[in-house]
Amino acid sequence: MQIPRLHPDTIEEVKLRADIVDVVSEYVVLRKRGKDFVGLCPFHDEKSPSFTVSQTKQMYYCFGCQAGGNAIKFVMELGKRSFADVVLDLARRYQVPVQTLEPEQRQELQRQLSLREQLYEVLASSAQFYQHALRQSQGQKALQYLQSNRQFKEETIQQFGLGYAPAGWETLYRYLVEDKHYPVQILEKAGLIKPRREGGGYYDVFRDRLMIPIRDVQGRVIAFGGRTLTDEQPKYLNSPETELFSKGKTLFALDRAKGGISQLDQAVVVEGYFDAIALHAAGINNAVASLGTALSLEQVRLILRYTESKQLVLNFDADKAGTNATERAIGEIAELAYKGEVQLKILNLPDGKDADEYLHSHTPEDYGELLKNAPLWLDWQIQQIIQDRDLKQATDFQQVTQQIVKLLKNIANSDTRNYYVSYCAEILSLGDTRLIPLRVENLLTQIAPTAATYSKPVSAKKAWGGGKSPLPISNSPLPTERSLLEHAEALLLRIYLHCPEQRQMIVDELEERDLQFSLSHHRFLWQQILEISSGDGETQNFASLPNLISRLQDRFLEFDSEIGLISHLFHVDEKNQKEILRTPQVVQAAIACMDLVMLEKRYRHFLELWQQTDPEAEPERYQYYYQAFYAEKIKLQQIDRQRLFSITELL
Repeated sequence: MQIPRLHPDTIEEVKLRADIVDVVSEYVVLRKRGKDFVGLCPFHDEKSPSFTVSQTKQMYYCFGCQAGGNAIKFVMELGKRSFADVVLDLARRYQVPVQTLEPEQRQELQRQLSLREQLYEVLASSAQFYQHALRQSQGQKALQYLQSNRQFKEETIQQFGLGYAPAGWETLYRYLVEDKHYPVQILEKAGLIKPRREGGGYYDVFRDRLMIPIRDVQGRVIAFGGRTLTDEQPKYLNSPETELFSKGKTLFALDRAKGGISQLDQAVVVEGYFDAIALHAAGINNAVASLGTALSLEQVRLILRYTESKQLVLNFDADKAGTNATERAIGEIAELAYKGEVQLKILNLPDGKDADEYLHSHTPEDYGELLKNAPLWLDWQIQQIIQDRDLKQATDFQQVTQQIVKLLKNIANSDTRNYYVSYCAEILSLGDTRLIPLRVENLLTQIAPTAATYSKPVSAKKAWGGGKSPLPISNSPLPTERSLLEHAEALLLRIYLHCPEQRQMIVDELEERDLQFSLSHHRFLWQQILEISSGDGETQNFASLPNLISRLQDRFLEFDSEIGLISHLFHVDEKNQKEILRTPQVVQAAIACMDLVMLEKRYRHFLELWQQTDPEAEPERYQYYYQAFYAEKIKLQQIDRQRLFSITELL
């Protein structure tokens, strides 16, 4: 359901009615300590409680992992759910009337909410019907298949709610419509029945199939997968797309796997329902399954919410279809993988087995060992490229080299690229170590021909009348001191948030030097601060911005990815308190650090333009770029002297 923007009054009312102690107590054992409550943090492993909940402030904060926020934020973070979804759930729980920003959308939203509730209810009833049918005489074949062929224990069958759809054309229809009195339209919208083409009436979508409930992250049934027990095609049949169910946005068993993924900091994706079920039955509880379609980027992002280091292992079948599915999945994820936003590994089990088959003859420990040693996706792809190729044959050698170059060109990180250039050079050298340097040079030339053949303009001396260039040029990158910049910008923002009397000075300094925050998450926070300021009037005195931190936290509830990087700035511990007490000297040092980074950027920009300009074809432009980067170099030397004293001493 596409949720329209909720009215601020609704959000505010939910915040007022949803008592944070009441909400958190559902997930954490809280004990009273003074005015506050304490417990073990649900966001990281700990033995002594560092997680505090303030009923007076309606806020929670963990001194161990710095997680913090209000009741809405708590449910969002714990369940990895969207802001609007959590607000709607809390509104239903605390009986808050839901309003949208656009009044005409309210009736439609209420209709959608009512429809969704009915769909959840009818799907839950259907799941119970299928589970009951599995235990009847007509379901014995399906039950025997689960127990004998799949070797599932009774506990597993019950945990996953496995069932059986009887062979009759209208069995489920009659039960739900005639016995349970559900509207026919709701059954059709839930994907359980279809209208007959001729003669009127409806028929069941699933007939004589072993039924597997598909659940959302919260464990509610949203669809079904049905496996045939005969030779009928298709072997697996999924529910159609509905208001609740989208194949490209859903992963089977994620409701059961999310805890294991967070705990192990790794997610395993398999192809089939029974692979995922078998892994969970074996105690490997970080496994999910795609739903018969290529793994989509949305599914990947959904999984990555639960793993801090973004570790993802694809364990698809090793046959041709499985390899193609793996290649398609890599194609979806490649951009994230190249950027380092996901640590992608590929696991192909021995003898082309799938996970379910493998566990019939091996232990969970064997599978865990294979997981640990699974190759990174680049290594796997390189092996796929050279597989069944004879590198002694000129044609095969050329084709393999071209495919390797295409793969390596996309690696942005220079260290990673250099590693794989050396690795591939060894492969292409066929054991002759004397050829490795030649293969490395050949690969580098094809990956970045301009870099391999680059030289300065021949006429550089001529343009300056001979002699030495006034300034030695280095192609090596200047140190950006990112960690120092991160500290400086964060400190400046923390001072702004917690020291209202310093706000105007910070704004004035940034405007005077024409500075911006370089790190994206800091820049995003600063933009929100400016928007709140302008929303309170252009002549707003920055020092008097009311409830700034609370208003910022409310805004960030809608931005899951950004809040994690800046939430620590909203709180002050003993160390932070000492740092911000040293203002305004610390403000000046932090500003100097930011100024240095901007100068470095401009310096390198003009230097690059100068190096790329032909002095004979464009002498005036050539000289202009030289003077520009030389001027920035002088400024850098001046500010660096200031930085050496003030920043290292104060930061």
